[in-house]
Amino acid sequence: MAGLAPGTSLGGLVHQLGDIRFNEVAPDGVYWYLATNDGWDSPDVRTTLTAREADHGSWMGPVYLAERVITLAGKFRAPDPATVDTAIAQLKAAAGLHDTTLTVFESTPRQATVRRSGKPLMQRLTSRVVDWSVQVTAPDPRLYATTETTAALRLPSVSGGLTLPIVFPFEIDATVVPGDAAVINEGSIDARPTIRIDGPVSQPLVVVTGPDGSTASLLYGGDIAAGDWLELDTDAHTAYYNNTASRRALVSGDWPVLPPGQSTVSFRAGAYSDTAVCTLTYRSAWE
Repeated sequence: MAGLAPGTSLGGLVHQLGDIRFNEVAPDGVYWYLATNDGWDSPDVRTTLTAREADHGSWMGPVYLAERVITLAGKFRAPDPATVDTAIAQLKAAAGLHDTTLTVFESTPRQATVRRSGKPLMQRLTSRVVDWSVQVTAPDPRLYATTETTAALRLPSVSGGLTLPIVFPFEIDATVVPGDAAVINEGSIDARPTIRIDGPVSQPLVVVTGPDGSTASLLYGGDIAAGDWLELDTDAHTAYYNNTASRRALVSGDWPVLPPGQSTVSFRAGAYSDTAVCTLTYRSAWE
């Protein structure tokens, strides 16, 4: 297989960890083969079991996904011994001590944010061929779409129409612009969006109505000045004004999520503002 062009497929699903693409030929001529990906299919779960007194079985608590531990293993073949040393260093950097992205290019590409959680193993089989294995862990066990989805909403408004002191059948309809948008989570588990509200606006309210009709409402009980913004992280449950000052104490209600399927997001406020914008950003999520 000598002489294959960079980017040539070596068979199997392409995986990318940091800058390394497995099951492809790298620009420096290294053939990166991936044999196993253990842990991508599903994380463990965590729960509590309390034995039932004087009875069979146990009481079971809520079930949550645990962190996702992933082991990648395979081998690489380098064009020369010097490139072997470079490839080993690249692999250690890819499975680094800081957050990096692991992407699997399935029919729907998905990704997870991971860090190294075990010793990288390298065994030199020849001067140019190395068996390798790395373990990484995603503290957030969900797999996410590789592209973000955004939806921008303005406050509902009414324009046009006539009010006349007449009784004959004469009607001019008003134009109603709703502050609602339909969003779709194509995955299998709740997605947690980031919500940014740009002022000027007073006491903005965001409501998410799920596919089953259930609702979650989040109210900011303050004002956002023109040119300023509030960012709400529904995963971390934080609220920051202009990315600096916490406004968590002014937030009340339920932190909304996007269940699998289509949800409706509504933007409301204590008073109308024609320049206020609510922007929802999220990625579809899978177990």
